[in-house]
Amino acid sequence: MSSFRQIYYQIIFGTKYRKPTINLEHEEELYKYIWGILENKNCKLYRINGVEDHIHIMCDLHPSISLSRLVQDIKVATSLWMKECGKFPLFEGWQIGYGAFTYSIREKDMIINYIKKQKEHHKKEDFVEEYKRLLIENGIEFDEEYLF
Repeated sequence: MSSFRQIYYQIIFGTKYRKPTINLEHEEELYKYIWGILENKNCKLYRINGVEDHIHIMCDLHPSISLSRLVQDIKVATSLWMKECGKFPLFEGWQIGYGAFTYSIREKDMIINYIKKQKEHHKKEDFVEEYKRLLIENGIEFDEEYLF
């Protein structure tokens, strides 16, 4: 018998101290780099987007890798690449934590569309407000003192 799975995650993490260090002129190269990492881990990317201080990734998580390991691998590899390539001169690193939220197949297109519209969305809501809202919507308790 074959094994089947469907594990959709929206993964969100920000830059160190939420500084606007993702150079939008080169963000597509960053997203393609992350896509390559996901492919190497047998994960399927559905959408990636962000703004200067954070990114959103909608992907299918392959059962051979844990969520924490995937995020760690993305952060370590992109951090090294961003510092070495010279296209993100202000980038210092990523924040320590991350947010990850699961979604059903019925919610998949809604989340993909939400991620696609990040730049318009963040004209109305900043990263901290968005992150708190997502935690609350997903029933995750948090202490604001330790949020960022």
